[in-house]
Amino acid sequence: MEFLLSTSIGYILGSFPTAFLLVKIFRGIDITKTGSGNVGALNTIRTSKSKLIGISVLLIDAFKGALSVFILLLLFPETFIFSALALLFAVFAHCFNPWLGFKGGRGLAVVAGGGLIIFPYTVLIWVLLWVIFFLMKKNHHIANIAATIFTLLLLFNTVDIAMKYSIIKPESSSSLIVITAALLMIIFIKHIEPLKEIIEKYKTNRVIKND
Repeated sequence: MEFLLSTSIGYILGSFPTAFLLVKIFRGIDITKTGSGNVGALNTIRTSKSKLIGISVLLIDAFKGALSVFILLLLFPETFIFSALALLFAVFAHCFNPWLGFKGGRGLAVVAGGGLIIFPYTVLIWVLLWVIFFLMKKNHHIANIAATIFTLLLLFNTVDIAMKYSIIKPESSSSLIVITAALLMIIFIKHIEPLKEIIEKYKTNRVIKND
């Protein structure tokens, strides 16, 4: 019963199509068919030409993750797995939204919103790595992908620290790793298309240089 409740609350909250609704209401545009088609804050800014709408999407999406976790903490205080499952399903529903033909965002804001409540260490590590890779490559997709991969690798080697600084103590290190790996895997999957574009662009540039 607890598992069903956790996943259902997370899924319902995560499926709220923030970017789609705000862009549709204020600009009359279907964001899934405009720009990158991604239902997130960055494409909202590009599509709506409004930073205010984009920031609103970012904050509401983060709130979806935070609210999912918070509700489960109220229902099951000090129980990591239920809050973590709520966040996982919120991210899944956000990224593969059932109301939008399973299109969605890339999940970063939702993970950050909920993750800062239950495992801030992991979120802060991801942010730090993102800044480093972005400064190196000046490409947010590369930074997203690299930070996601290296966060998981670091977690395996620093799981004791992650456990220590988790606000809600995980039942075991394996539960923390599995949930975090699942979240990062969803983020990575949502970046496969941008990764393909980056690789194709790199190949094209190499051909041009060789010519």
